[in-house]
Amino acid sequence: MKSNRHIEHFVAPVDETPLLATDTLKVEAAPLSLWVDAWHKLRRRPLFIISSAMILLIVAVAILPGLFTQTPPNENCLLANSEGPPREGHPLGFTFQGCDVYARIIHGTQASLSVGVLSVICVLIIGVALGALAGYYGGWIDALLARLGDIFSALPVLLGALVITQLPFFRENKGVWTVVLVIAMLAWPQMARITRGAVIQVRNADFVTAARALGVSRFRTLVRHVLPNAIAPVIVLATLDLGVFIVLEATLSFLGVGMPTSIMSWGKDIAAAQHSIRTNTMILIYPAIALSVTVLSFMMLGDSLGDALDPKRRQRHEDAPRDHQ
Repeated sequence: MKSNRHIEHFVAPVDETPLLATDTLKVEAAPLSLWVDAWHKLRRRPLFIISSAMILLIVAVAILPGLFTQTPPNENCLLANSEGPPREGHPLGFTFQGCDVYARIIHGTQASLSVGVLSVICVLIIGVALGALAGYYGGWIDALLARLGDIFSALPVLLGALVITQLPFFRENKGVWTVVLVIAMLAWPQMARITRGAVIQVRNADFVTAARALGVSRFRTLVRHVLPNAIAPVIVLATLDLGVFIVLEATLSFLGVGMPTSIMSWGKDIAAAQHSIRTNTMILIYPAIALSVTVLSFMMLGDSLGDALDPKRRQRHEDAPRDHQ
């Protein structure tokens, strides 16, 4: 049974309920992108600032070693200075062969950083291309590339590098590009897997569906819409890999299968310093410190980028203090 009784609603006059404050919204302002939002968070993180400053210093040393030392690394190596203590113009002393330790560390930065950067670029080209194709197209392409990645992943990178560098071509053509080629051949599967997973998460997004509905080809959609939104974890992994590849180059040089004798390398200096480990331990420690600081800088930068670009990791870090309280 319906009631015909009219219910009156009381509405207070506007002048009796004044607004104390209103929120303002800039309609014309563009929304913050992932990268802008990440930058706002990164520039307030001490870990990012410290690691960036350290990396800039390392890059400056690698590009312009003449600004930091005037002493040639392989010249004026006198046996009379063998394992000599620090003195004016030679702050870290001399090696077993009488070479300046500080000059060798400064000039060794270039080779180590070059191998790391070039290896990351090559691994990105191979891993991102294969991972993006596998993740976006799926089907037999995904299965084929997955099996190919499994074959390379089954061989440890260091062991595989030791085997490959013993082949006649690599043994007769030692150099920066040789080491880069060996690393790129063995280290791309992890990059491909990360790229594949990120592309799979993005390929079914609404903006991808809209692009396909507008007639954009699949390959163009992959390049213009999917990859730019799936590249964040790839950048984080590339930053971490840079430090790993620098260590790998030093290890190969330490074992005598990396850089030739004409190129400065921290791994070679550490290997040569074994003769002086009992008489002058610092000759070994100095290049080891340079290697450790460089790798640590890139690891710190990668960790900061991971927190800023990964919403889940960032949320865990923000919630941790509250949970502790």
